[in-house]
Amino acid sequence: MTQTIVFATGNAHKLQEIQDIANGTEIEFVLPQEGFKPVEDGKTFEENSFIKAKEAARVSGKTSLADDSGLCVEALDGAPGIYSARFAETPQKRIDKLLGELKNKDNRNAKFVCAMTLVDKNGKILFQTRGECFGKIAYKQSGVNGFGYDPVFLTQDTDYKQTMAEMSEEDKNKISHRGRALRKVLEYLKK
Repeated sequence: MTQTIVFATGNAHKLQEIQDIANGTEIEFVLPQEGFKPVEDGKTFEENSFIKAKEAARVSGKTSLADDSGLCVEALDGAPGIYSARFAETPQKRIDKLLGELKNKDNRNAKFVCAMTLVDKNGKILFQTRGECFGKIAYKQSGVNGFGYDPVFLTQDTDYKQTMAEMSEEDKNKISHRGRALRKVLEYLKK
């Protein structure tokens, strides 16, 4: 029997990625109903994912899952971090700003972080986890797949030979921060 879980996002690409990773399970993820307007004022990825999950449960009355994810760059003291989506006005401006801030830096180490929170229909936490993907920031962007900072993130899983935007969606989902976090959630749901 298929279980439906509300995935607390307005990002259709993120929902598709979640569906792809969960493919073959008995779980279907759906977008929240109208009225989903979380105020992401947490100080951590975990706090923000809980805020979004709780809000999705409030408007839907259903079990809800949320993620909060971002890019943490060592040379920028972990920035943009929880502000990754608000680092600049558009995806391209965010990449340009990041590359600009790293222009004279040798340390390119970075990680993608994804915190996921699963709540029941009343907004009570059932399970919370985190997935991380380590890599480096490239000197220039490359690739057309994915979204966000994928075109400048070289993953250590490919020995820094490919950006996430150069990988197939399937390969990316195997190693991504979101894929790692979601697989833990799916394991929990199986039990």
